[in-house]
Amino acid sequence: MAKKIPFNVVFASDEDAGFPASELNTHGPTVHGWRSAVDSGVSTHDIILRFHQPAKIYRIQLLAHQYLIPEKVELWLHYSPKSMPSTPSSQYFDFLGFVALADNANTNYKSRELQSVTVNPRRGTHLKLRLIGAHCNEFNSTQQIALMAVNVLGEDLETAALSEGDEHLASEAAPIDTATGELALASICDDLLFSMYVEESIVQHIRELEQRKLKAVSTERFEYARKLKLCMTALRTAGERLGRYALAKRQAVQQEDFSAAKLRKEQIEMYRACVLKQLQVEQLLENDGPLSQNDQSCEIYAGGKPSLPAAPSLQDVAHALADAVINPKCSSVQLEKSPSNEVAIVAPVAALHLHAKSHDELPQSPRLPMASRHSSPMSSRQGSLRRRNKSAPRNSYEDYEERAIPTLRQECQGNALLEADPNRSRSRLNDRERRQAALPILVFGSELVELFYSRQFQDREDGLVRLRSFLKEQEAVEVASNEHAASPNKVARSAALLLHRAVRDAVYSVFNQATETVRVLFLEYVPGRVSPNEVARCVDRLLPELLAKSGDPSARLHTLAQHTILSIAACPQVAEQHLVAPALSRSVGSGTHQRLAMSRLQMLEQLVNTQGISTDKHSGLTCRALSDCGCSGIHHPAEPVRKVAERILLLVYKVNPRLVRKQLPPDDDITRRNLLYRQLFTEFDKLDLERKQELLEVHNSGNDADLMQPTTSTDASRLLKSKSGMTLGTSAVGNGYVSCNGKQQYNEQLKRSMQSATNSRKGSATNSESTEETTPKINCMFCGWCCTGSDASQLDRHYWKACPFLTKCPQCSQVLEVAALNYHLTTECEAKESYVVCTRCTESVHKQLYELHQMEDFCRELKTGAARCPLCHDDVHLPLDGGWKLHLLSAGGCPGNIRKRNLKKSN
Repeated sequence: MAKKIPFNVVFASDEDAGFPASELNTHGPTVHGWRSAVDSGVSTHDIILRFHQPAKIYRIQLLAHQYLIPEKVELWLHYSPKSMPSTPSSQYFDFLGFVALADNANTNYKSRELQSVTVNPRRGTHLKLRLIGAHCNEFNSTQQIALMAVNVLGEDLETAALSEGDEHLASEAAPIDTATGELALASICDDLLFSMYVEESIVQHIRELEQRKLKAVSTERFEYARKLKLCMTALRTAGERLGRYALAKRQAVQQEDFSAAKLRKEQIEMYRACVLKQLQVEQLLENDGPLSQNDQSCEIYAGGKPSLPAAPSLQDVAHALADAVINPKCSSVQLEKSPSNEVAIVAPVAALHLHAKSHDELPQSPRLPMASRHSSPMSSRQGSLRRRNKSAPRNSYEDYEERAIPTLRQECQGNALLEADPNRSRSRLNDRERRQAALPILVFGSELVELFYSRQFQDREDGLVRLRSFLKEQEAVEVASNEHAASPNKVARSAALLLHRAVRDAVYSVFNQATETVRVLFLEYVPGRVSPNEVARCVDRLLPELLAKSGDPSARLHTLAQHTILSIAACPQVAEQHLVAPALSRSVGSGTHQRLAMSRLQMLEQLVNTQGISTDKHSGLTCRALSDCGCSGIHHPAEPVRKVAERILLLVYKVNPRLVRKQLPPDDDITRRNLLYRQLFTEFDKLDLERKQELLEVHNSGNDADLMQPTTSTDASRLLKSKSGMTLGTSAVGNGYVSCNGKQQYNEQLKRSMQSATNSRKGSATNSESTEETTPKINCMFCGWCCTGSDASQLDRHYWKACPFLTKCPQCSQVLEVAALNYHLTTECEAKESYVVCTRCTESVHKQLYELHQMEDFCRELKTGAARCPLCHDDVHLPLDGGWKLHLLSAGGCPGNIRKRNLKKSN
């Protein structure tokens, strides 16, 4: 497995005196790295590393500076056996490749780039880095370049491999970790990303624990191995914190603030001792042999990752040192040398009062020993514990007293200042919070942003009130000083960042102020100022949090969240882009919480009532989107959710009933056995009846002379048909079937066949009159009916009243074939101007009843090659090949043909 290859820098073309190339020999949080000379005038810089012994190289890692960045770094490798010593000038290097580094402008020059280059296995003894060019930026005016660290991963060459060539090594593959697919490392400590940010002593402990873990796995001590793994994970977190403390100590030393450096040193020792003690590192190392306690479960490692002790702040360290000087006999801080030559601190937990703080957090607690809340050991060259009167004479007694008295005196001064400061409980922002709130700080100032990040809810309320006032007064500010004011887009984005934090607050009063500020932002500030893209970005940031709050069990919280979301939806720019409705109209799953599902559906119902149903497919308020949401909601296990979903379906049904019925089960007796569908279909029937009554009133009020011919019944009810195809009137002659049979071309063919059949019937009737003695029977050419006698009027009466193949036109009472009724109503009938052909089912429909017809269930697309029966509205298959005869005469044929039933009775 690959491990870190130790090396020494043997040559550097140039270097800065304060940043020599020898800094690359070690890794740690406090290393300075190499830096080129100032204004050297050379664009190419060479650094040569010599490995401690010949090695097989797998990977090379480079850590660049944050702003002194070279354009690219070339990698050259050289191999020379130990029996052949060489100098840098006589070495011949093989070119491996180069690494291009980014200019780091996108991170504002605050991060470092780590490049890991995997190479084919090559043996080598020297590595040359050639750094070319320099990225220009505002922080690098002298054209310097720097390299923070170099790491080489590989394996030591065995004695037998020293005589073999690179061809044999090229055939070998680098060891790969099967779990991650990356290069397999002997230890996680060998990775440059680990060793550069974890404190050195913690790295040594982790290395020892890794060896113990491998041994425990081989001996099948799995509980012990589990503890070691959890301990190493916790130690890495603590090591990174100790690395930051060490970096702060080095900065204090550079600033010659030795009092702060002393506090940092004591802080590092105290925290390291507390971590090692709480994680039981000495017990896990088993320096005196295996321990049975490690194979048993313990409290600290029982619940997964162990918890780390709270980090001591600088105030705690100063108080601990002061107590040690004032009361040395009962001191809570006694420094003793442990058997492992490490500093052990014996201190009661109550004496330390440790608080978890970041290393760069400025002291703000009430026990602050500093004279001012803005003074810091890292930000000022004036030491916090320095003697104020440097000209006064000093003796041994004063030296002894000065170690404690100034701290106590400044503590009293600090308490007095804290009592006079109204903002004493407000905490300063750490680095992570400053990065998060960089834009709001630029727009609103750090004082306002600090209120939002304060631990006191009164401060957060005050911050929201001030932000609301800022948004209301921003128009006057823009008019007065448009040059220095931030753009409206930046103001809206900054406000959304702060409000995103505020709407998640657990305190109701803060959440109430936050929602009020959100309404001011979208209803007063955004319209006419902020661009649509920025409005969409603000809604995307705030809407998910408000939707989550709308499902809160507390009534006042979810009601306030619903009102806020509806206020956002009322913003003109939000409504134009359809930003809220699509999030509310998504399908409601059966596993969605009852309160959240009901809130979403209630808000969606309110949007439908206020904004109406839209035809824009992106609006989220289309009939299909609303019906999908409603159909998913009626299957929710909670009854209140189902009730709201039913109301949404009824709203959609008023606009497009066919779409709603299509997504529901068929309206039959089996479906109506379900109470949910029974109630829903009952409401649908009520709406259908109301719509029919409205259309009837409109028809009666607008009735004119051409609507009905004198030869037909004047009863308007014969134009209204039920779903079964029967008329609502009582006329038994016309039966009120106003429908069509199929395509117009097919109607023309049927009309021609009907005319030829009529002519043939007339001819047969004439022949029967002339030869009545030779033809005693009269036959119907349509249905096969026959009768004895020579009276031709019997056949006419059969055609007029009984033949199931024929019917009467509901407008002009002309007798014609059922198959030709559609063609007749639209082209030949006296009332043809009042009829149109339905574009969906091709039936002939009265113009006044066209909308009602399209809402009927029988109005559906006609199948290819089929015709539509105008009596029962069913499809007639193979109409030219006996389909009409089978449909009209068979026992299970057309259910709407009354003449067929009369024919059976007469027979």
